[in-house]
Amino acid sequence: MVVTRCPDTRWAWVEIDHSALRRNVKAYKSLLKGKTRMLCVVKADAYGHGAVSCARTMRNAGADAFAVATVDEGVELREAGIAEPIVILSQPPAKSVRTIVEYRLEPAVYDADFALALGEAAVSRGTVARYHFAIDTGMTRIGVPWNEAREARRVFDFHRGLECAGTFTHFATADVPNDWDWELAYKHFSEAVASIRDAGMSVGIVHCDNTPGTVLHPNAHRDMVRVGIGLYGLQPARVCERYLPLDPVMSVRARLTRVAEPPVGSGVSYGLTWRVPKDGVQVGTVPIGYADGLSRTLSGRMDVLVDGQRLHQVGRICMDQFMIASDMRPLLSRPAQPELHEGDVVTVIGRDGDEEISMDEMAELRGTINYEVACNFGMRLDKINC
Repeated sequence: MVVTRCPDTRWAWVEIDHSALRRNVKAYKSLLKGKTRMLCVVKADAYGHGAVSCARTMRNAGADAFAVATVDEGVELREAGIAEPIVILSQPPAKSVRTIVEYRLEPAVYDADFALALGEAAVSRGTVARYHFAIDTGMTRIGVPWNEAREARRVFDFHRGLECAGTFTHFATADVPNDWDWELAYKHFSEAVASIRDAGMSVGIVHCDNTPGTVLHPNAHRDMVRVGIGLYGLQPARVCERYLPLDPVMSVRARLTRVAEPPVGSGVSYGLTWRVPKDGVQVGTVPIGYADGLSRTLSGRMDVLVDGQRLHQVGRICMDQFMIASDMRPLLSRPAQPELHEGDVVTVIGRDGDEEISMDEMAELRGTINYEVACNFGMRLDKINC
């Protein structure tokens, strides 16, 4: 069903299906056994879906904790009333430690100077700062090298203002079944965790499986899994689809702001790269552009849906608008396309009738991944929670 309500100030919007979000959370929860917890990743405004509203839905569906990328993202959740643990997935700048302590955020830690600053900030407020010890098992992005983990923890553990709430790593090839690099990385992580425990230090909650890993590597669920893109109904890898079907959460729609029937030969958009080929062709203007996350590289290469039918985008995509064409005259090979009217609903991402345009379809056209497509559409478009 296409939602036809839209913001009063602009005929373009993103729809967020919270029923689908709940189903996806429960689908991932069903993979977990015993007391294994689920940390839901809501960084980048929940991949463009709206962090606060999504976190509330996830909490009601069984989320145990949340993860963000920045201090400000964590503060936003706290100020919205999210009381569950909030993990920052990388180590923030040292100047942010007072804010981290004030809002009870749990940052990744892998640098001694940062750890000292965090501990001192906690002591000054009469509390203890909880952190997650990050171990690098081969991705070479953040963390202490796995074979130096025990000695690094000895340095951190001297401070009375610090408490290790968790120990984690991130795998570079968790989305590849039967992968040798993943096996080696998991072996190194397990050895690092064991070495810390053997030295008499707490490791807190151990977590390493990300979204594809939660599906493909159940033996690595440990104490907690970190699930991100899959919660929003987007597969982290095609191989995961056969094991865990998901429901897309985001749709992108607009209403036509103008419809014209130009004479043959008329050009469309910057550079006049497309011209009207014959009589009976309508050109409709859609108020979404590359400032809204619709990549300019899709110009002349993508389709949209109107009345359940595919129509082609024509001309160059502009900053705030793009154009589509509808041929109202039937051909032997196909029926006439729909007649366009100002105010008609256009589906850029999502389902209309029996047709669907998916994030994956658009990502493939762009030569990127569905993560980027979703994040891009969340930048400027108003969100309607359904």
